Amino acid sequence: MSGSGISDPGLIRTINRLQDAFATVGVTNPVDLPQITVIGSQSSGKSSVLENVVGRDFLPRGTGIVTRRPLVLQLINRSAAMQPQSGSTTGAAVLIDASSDAKANADEWGEFLHLPGKKFHNFNDIRNEIVRETEAKTGKGQGISAVPINLRIYSPKVLTLTLVDLPGLTKVPVGDQPKDIEKQIREMILKYITRPNAIILAVTSGNTDLANSDGLKLAREVDPEGTRTIGVLTKIDLMDAGTDVVDILAGRVIPLRLGYVPVVNRGQRDIENQKAISSALDAEREFFENHPAYRSKAQYCGTPFLARKLNTILMHHIRNTLPEIKAKIGASLAKYSAELSTLGDSILGNSSNMVLNVITEFCNEFRTAIDGQNQDLSTMELSGGARISFVFHELYAGGVKAVDPFDLVKDVDIRTILYNSSGSSPALFVGTAAFEVIIKQQIRRFEDPSLKCATLVYDELTRILTQLLAKPVFKRYPALKEKFHSVVIAFFKAAMTPTNKLVSDLVSMEACYINTGHPDFLNGHRAMAIVNENRNAAKPVQVDPKTGKPLPMAQQQTSQTLEPENTGFFGSFFATKNKKKMAAMDPPPPVLKASGTLSERETVETEVIKLLINSYFNIVKRTMIDMVPKSIMLNLVHHCKEGMQRELLEKLYKSDVLDELLKESDYTIQRRKDK
Repeated sequence: MSGSGISDPGLIRTINRLQDAFATVGVTNPVDLPQITVIGSQSSGKSSVLENVVGRDFLPRGTGIVTRRPLVLQLINRSAAMQPQSGSTTGAAVLIDASSDAKANADEWGEFLHLPGKKFHNFNDIRNEIVRETEAKTGKGQGISAVPINLRIYSPKVLTLTLVDLPGLTKVPVGDQPKDIEKQIREMILKYITRPNAIILAVTSGNTDLANSDGLKLAREVDPEGTRTIGVLTKIDLMDAGTDVVDILAGRVIPLRLGYVPVVNRGQRDIENQKAISSALDAEREFFENHPAYRSKAQYCGTPFLARKLNTILMHHIRNTLPEIKAKIGASLAKYSAELSTLGDSILGNSSNMVLNVITEFCNEFRTAIDGQNQDLSTMELSGGARISFVFHELYAGGVKAVDPFDLVKDVDIRTILYNSSGSSPALFVGTAAFEVIIKQQIRRFEDPSLKCATLVYDELTRILTQLLAKPVFKRYPALKEKFHSVVIAFFKAAMTPTNKLVSDLVSMEACYINTGHPDFLNGHRAMAIVNENRNAAKPVQVDPKTGKPLPMAQQQTSQTLEPENTGFFGSFFATKNKKKMAAMDPPPPVLKASGTLSERETVETEVIKLLINSYFNIVKRTMIDMVPKSIMLNLVHHCKEGMQRELLEKLYKSDVLDELLKESDYTIQRRKDK
């Protein structure tokens, strides 16, 4: 095989260099590079196919799983005339295994990516190095590893190709193999062949039923149409007499768009007898030229045709995917260039200016976030000062409005307070003492939601701090970020003390002095009038039994006053009227509670008190909804916004801590080196 028929081997070499670059920096295929992936069962003859393509014995042999790590095999066609005679053309030292190997085999050698600069002219040493490097990752057992081995072979006898040899599929673990070895191998193979730019080379024994091929079965899972799968049929010479694979080659069994190629490999006895691969290739050619079923299409059979076909397929595939690859690499380059620019250069010796700039920028962004002047305003959610406004006008206002003064104070409680506030002499009128006692108790209920409002605003300020500390400069300097966080949080907490005191004082002010002269307050006369009006409207109209006409109001009231009143002033505090007990004049019980229904007077007085409480309570609600946010804005938000820069300068802008604050993270240092 010669390289004269290669149309553009530079395409494959470019892909090879990208593969090496990604492997060197530890990046696993950030771009889906075109490559030919070799899969098949353990007994399908994968290793023999690859050795025939290379023309050399270089792969490990044995029983069980021999290929235990992916082998990225890059074949480079290089004529003897292009081969440097001795040493490197660049003048660099070149390590070779032995001078005799180099002289005897000057045109062919292998290089491993993990051993840069070392050339292996002896292919037995290549096999030993594959075994040594495999065991370095997997041990001497039968385990596998997904970390690939990169091997590049230069030879005038190969076509430029890139093949990835994967472990052979197995069904049952043997020896010290892991119990889930089948699952491990399957997942590793799927990881490679699922990529859209992977050409699948499915190796199958020709003397077995194609429907039972493990390689083809797995390939069809990711390539059901067979558009990027090429089949290789091995052991054609071992088929029973009178049988052939002509129907398979014609696509009448399991069609593949890239077709099938039959090959004849060396048998186990040939390998043990060290039969040369060149002799095996001659025997393969003679087999197809003389076989009656394949004679007419012998030029489309055998390893040389397979190599040419793979070379053509790979180059066409690379040419078709090249625009997409260039676009992805360009996008990745732009991404990493932008990241490198954000990482910046090391700033040792200029720490004071850096810290000052970070503090100034942080404080400006904090103020703009609260004031809503940020250039990057979100259209998806509320942020910054808008969230604080939501706390004030939705959460706090809604919470205050939801407080009902009569959910805890019932009519019975109001009646009891009325009697307690009148002392030893029954009151002639509705007393203001009972009203004040109840309204002060209810006003105190505003303290908890008001303090909760301050806490919610504190949480929103902390949220803004967290967003600002996510900036790239703080990722670069973790010590500076930690110090910023601790200083600002302590500043917020310090501002919470006077804020909570002012909020509590507001509630105490309202409870301390009940301003019954407030212009919006419903006075007692108006409340009494409303109660009487509502009660008269609810009473049935009395009529004259003779005429059937309604009686005048004066006569109705006279008739009502003539009705006997047997309840007494404390009548509702006794459920029954037992004359014997009343005559005995037993002392009152230890706990004296109202147990009867309200009398008419008690009902009127209770309704008046409720009207007064509701009127004044609504006035206090409006005051709290207005004043509490103002108090929080003054002592917390405005104080932090205006005093933040001074606080940070006092705590951070110190010569003895500047260099420690600007110590870069290990991640930043490593990323800058990687770029």
